[in-house]
Amino acid sequence: MTAGLPDLSVDLGPLRLAHPLVNASGTLDLFEAAAALEEPALLREPPVAAYVPKTVTLRPRRGNEPPRIVETEAGLLNSIGLPNAGVEAFVEEELPRLLALPRPIILNVGGFSPEEYGLLAARLRRGVEALLGADPSAWTTRVGLELNVSCPNVHSGCISIGTDPAETRSAVAGARVEWPGLLVVKLTPNVTDIVPIARAAAEAGASALSLVNTFKGLVLDRVTLRPYLGGATGGLSGPAVKPLALRLVFEVAAAVGLPIVGMGGVCSVGDVLDFMACGARVVAVGAAGFRDPWLPARLVQELAHALADRRWTLADLIGCAHRGVKNPRNVLRPPTP
Repeated sequence: MTAGLPDLSVDLGPLRLAHPLVNASGTLDLFEAAAALEEPALLREPPVAAYVPKTVTLRPRRGNEPPRIVETEAGLLNSIGLPNAGVEAFVEEELPRLLALPRPIILNVGGFSPEEYGLLAARLRRGVEALLGADPSAWTTRVGLELNVSCPNVHSGCISIGTDPAETRSAVAGARVEWPGLLVVKLTPNVTDIVPIARAAAEAGASALSLVNTFKGLVLDRVTLRPYLGGATGGLSGPAVKPLALRLVFEVAAAVGLPIVGMGGVCSVGDVLDFMACGARVVAVGAAGFRDPWLPARLVQELAHALADRRWTLADLIGCAHRGVKNPRNVLRPPTP
């Protein structure tokens, strides 16, 4: 960082990040973007402090029928459906080039039963150990794991797991047995009360929480007046969801003492400030990254200047919205920077 500007480095479990900006899983494919835009610098110097690739499942998935994405007022509705080649192909074909990136990576997995998360964690651990060494100290500072228990674009499995505290606890506990490093749990907003889910994840061994995934929504075809997306419903992201996401980050930060990766409509440095003020230690760029893969790098510079203008450090910013606020849950506990 430039002289005179604050230090933006943060710890996310055992991962030391140069700054607090990452990408949301599925919204930035560094390799595809570098090829399509003829921008090899995306791989030499990625715009994120840690890279989160697309969700991997135990078996190959074709994904949902098209159309899979549609713009809405102030948002984007997607029904992708987790298409991927399965964990075996991922370990053989994708993992080596991911580990060659000059940034930490946070692998993302989705299961269709609590037991599948343990199986996925075990297979990825074996893959990482084959490339980096069996001693966890050789790789846990470089590789983390995120459990997607919250995808709204599949009609069974991870979405239902993330709405039930007991199933969330089981999925996280099974993964923790197999994975010694950073274990992030990505929560769904599509619940009446997110705090019991967050607490269950924390009690089962989560290192951090990622929130929130997209909000389940529906768009109709203007001519037929039938669902436009091939999967009927989809996940809403973009600026429209930001106030809702902020509220959930605020509530979880007050109730659960784990680091939070906040996301939901992040487009500007003001959005970054808002999420960190509500308790997020790290902030993820999602839908806005489709339009501009370099956005996180610019937001880092703007964040540094915004803090310098206030004469603040990151510690001053993180959780500041909680200070002096009376919480109706009577469980207010400002997050530790």
